[in-house]
Amino acid sequence: MASGSTTTLGVVQFACTDDLADNLETASRLIHQAAGKGANIVLVQELFEGLYFCQTQDPIHFGRAHALADHPVIAPMQALARELGIVLPVSFFEKKNQAFYNSIAMIDDTGAILGVYRKSHIPDGPGYSEKFYFRPGDTGFKVWPTRFGTIGVGICWDQWFPEAARAMALMGAELILYPTAIGSEPARPDLDTMDHWRMVMRGHAAANMMPVAAANRIGAETIGGKTQSYYGSSFIAGPDGQLAADAPRDGEAVLIATFDRQDLAGNRAAWGMFRDRRPDLYGALATADGGDRT
Repeated sequence: MASGSTTTLGVVQFACTDDLADNLETASRLIHQAAGKGANIVLVQELFEGLYFCQTQDPIHFGRAHALADHPVIAPMQALARELGIVLPVSFFEKKNQAFYNSIAMIDDTGAILGVYRKSHIPDGPGYSEKFYFRPGDTGFKVWPTRFGTIGVGICWDQWFPEAARAMALMGAELILYPTAIGSEPARPDLDTMDHWRMVMRGHAAANMMPVAAANRIGAETIGGKTQSYYGSSFIAGPDGQLAADAPRDGEAVLIATFDRQDLAGNRAAWGMFRDRRPDLYGALATADGGDRT
């Protein structure tokens, strides 16, 4: 639990059904368990309100989206955050007028919504047809100061981009969190991306010298006649990239790890990686192909 600069981070993973009430009950039960173990911040997986519908391209699924003000997952999670005195980043399918986004609402320990982040990087491939449903986010990367530390959140495909993690770190993040939905690759049944997936985010933790956590779903889901399996393996990495807690591929899990943010901040400053950055040399990062824009 939090004491001064000490924060306990929790991550939960579970199998989703296509029944919103069931998923809210499961999420609530596991969040209660995490809070009971001292968690101050609890991360739940991406779009946990239902099945991962992006396996297919079907206009019927736009009916799952709601505005922030009346989204059916938001108010229950606000009440839960207030009850338990914890911070909850909540993934939801957002509708804003004629636009649709894959979004996160950051709910603080009083139940207030601190703001919304909309997923920046939108994948498009077999089994992950997100460009059919979601616009690229227009919020830019976001971090939120909370009672338990300053939190940056990316969403799933965002996790593969070191620029996103570095941007959040530069904006003051002390912890970086990634709700996600990833598993089998329909076009490559022989491909298992789990180790690669973890390694990329563990690299973000080591490069930015701060904890990074990911929450993934588990189980096989069939939607639109297609079945895809999700490999769980949710984890919390410490500031050196080493695993502080990790979940299996199958089965519900509640992960807990405690960090002293003051110690981490001192170590980051002393190490000098942020001191010795050379933004004046990184112009290629602002181009699509690394070329000269003149």
